[in-house]
Amino acid sequence: MLVLPADHVIEKNEAFRLAVERAATLVQTGSLATFGIVPNAPETGYGYIQRGEPLPACDDCYKIDRFVEKPDRNTAEGFVADGGFYWNSGMFLFRADRFLAEIERHAPAIAQAAENAMQNAYRDLDFCRLDEAAFTACPSDSIDYAVMEHTRDGIVVSADIGWSDVGSWSALADVQEQDTNGNVQRGDVYLDSTTNTLVRAESRIVAVVGVKDLVVVETNDAVLVAHKDHVQRVKNVVEHLKLQERTEHLHHTKVYRPWGYYEGIDAGDRFQVKRICVKPGEKLSLQMHHHRAEHWIVVSGTARVTCGDKVSLLAENESTYIPIGMTHRLENPGKLPLHLI
Repeated sequence: MLVLPADHVIEKNEAFRLAVERAATLVQTGSLATFGIVPNAPETGYGYIQRGEPLPACDDCYKIDRFVEKPDRNTAEGFVADGGFYWNSGMFLFRADRFLAEIERHAPAIAQAAENAMQNAYRDLDFCRLDEAAFTACPSDSIDYAVMEHTRDGIVVSADIGWSDVGSWSALADVQEQDTNGNVQRGDVYLDSTTNTLVRAESRIVAVVGVKDLVVVETNDAVLVAHKDHVQRVKNVVEHLKLQERTEHLHHTKVYRPWGYYEGIDAGDRFQVKRICVKPGEKLSLQMHHHRAEHWIVVSGTARVTCGDKVSLLAENESTYIPIGMTHRLENPGKLPLHLI
């Protein structure tokens, strides 16, 4: 199993591939590997790994001496000067059976909850639904805390791969193309006398005038304006939303899926309106709802609609009705995107 967070940037693909190959030689014999990023600055936002004795069977591979939490500036500078510390990338490589064995040994409550969730799982059309009560009861912990800090078989592979975890809006600005004033912009943006600023507009024009070192993010449901030095404090905003029992931190108005996306337009106590876009040749899973009926109206493109035993084609401005309890599926058989309300 190669475990990779979804939001990382890796610029040196060949170096990354070689690092994985080096780790694989040790993983096959039972080691559990993580990838230590060669640091180029005393970052205080990353955890660190201190390497131990070198492993003769693998170049730039070491036993793990210890994991270190995010340090202060002086400590981070000492780590970089020492040369024996890596940024903790949160990437892992191990055999599935070895990981399960270590989970059972060092985090038995997690292993048992996962086992219970699988034993009581059930089929739901195309889906395997884990037992919700058992899965919810599983302790929430990272691979680092649950396994890697305790196993005797952990190793760290040195990786100089042009890595960034893109852990903040300012980090996102650093890995994108900038204009001559150091600005990064996306969407309908107007800039005037602005420098070193990231502006992202998703649903309307955003005008930014006479500022510097800011992050401005506009979406359908929220707007963020922050100084680049304080973007990590967005977590405080999320905590505020949780305490207020709001939903902006949980659900974006536009949700992407492998087949396309859907976007919430309006909602009330007994209705919800969505815009759905299905990519050419894609389809949604076969579904059935116990508590809602649906009306589908084709805005553009062609829809192949399965409703019970009936299959029909709908063109632009045609519609259909899906009764409660009826199995149904939506497909796009055409060569253009299908837009549906």
